[in-house]
Amino acid sequence: MSKINHYIHAATRENTRRSYQSAIEHYEATWGGFLPATADNIALYLSENAETLSINTLKQRIAALAQWHIDQGFPDPTKASIVKKVMKGIKILHPAHEKQARPLQLDQLSKVISAIDLTIQEASKDNDQNTILRQLRNKALILLGFWRGFRSDELSRLQAEYIQTIPGEGITIFLPRTKSDHQNNGQAFKAPALSRLCLVTAYTDWILAAQITKGPVFRGINRWGRLSESALNSSSIITLMRKIFEDAGLDDSGSYSSHSLRRGFATWASNNKWDIKSLMEYVGWKDIKSAMRYIDSNSQEAKQRIELGFL
Repeated sequence: MSKINHYIHAATRENTRRSYQSAIEHYEATWGGFLPATADNIALYLSENAETLSINTLKQRIAALAQWHIDQGFPDPTKASIVKKVMKGIKILHPAHEKQARPLQLDQLSKVISAIDLTIQEASKDNDQNTILRQLRNKALILLGFWRGFRSDELSRLQAEYIQTIPGEGITIFLPRTKSDHQNNGQAFKAPALSRLCLVTAYTDWILAAQITKGPVFRGINRWGRLSESALNSSSIITLMRKIFEDAGLDDSGSYSSHSLRRGFATWASNNKWDIKSLMEYVGWKDIKSAMRYIDSNSQEAKQRIELGFL
């Protein structure tokens, strides 16, 4: 790979590259389209997939096709009025309610961590270092994801050399790249040490046990207890998270997604009277719409307000 291609490759997130490749393969191999495409081709593709693919998926497919044409030096057919009109018609005729991630509540978080701690205690009796290592990783993953409001893709990109801890005080995490950081300046996230369910202690315990000094924080562990050199990918983290919840006895563990930890924290903070500005600054949201999508309203508080209106 030339130096130019090396930097071009670095400019695009791995998840984006994979999703765009999948979209192009669907257009060409599955649907039978040809590239470069015309605006009429794109409009036909959208109309024939409108009943089986969601609006968000269709938008992603359009973005991938647009990027392919731009990269190859062809005019972008997705900007044509016929494509825009077809998309508008699909939205009208096939409206879809956006699914929200199921939030992990604080009592559920406590239950999960208690189950992990119990497993560590039992494994310690048998000197089962493999199980202890896995559980320390899982504990750090869940607590870091919850208290810092990280999604699975952010957890997968954490690097030990960019994280500093002060025992009993807090943790500072630098992410060179975030979803809302369009200038790629990076962003630092801080969190305090806590009296219980402490992410600082959990992270430190995991890093020391795994002897990680640099590179990915969260990695795979084989059956002999050997750590992988590469990070867990975001989809693996979702699968792992659901398994952790299932083992802890949470109902319907398969309904949790990569946003469940972030949404759980945002809901907890909102219910505990964090103002929206403080919550946005802490999590790293740039606009209020993004924040509000993650906050579950307090139904009991809403009930009290309504009942007061009857007086």
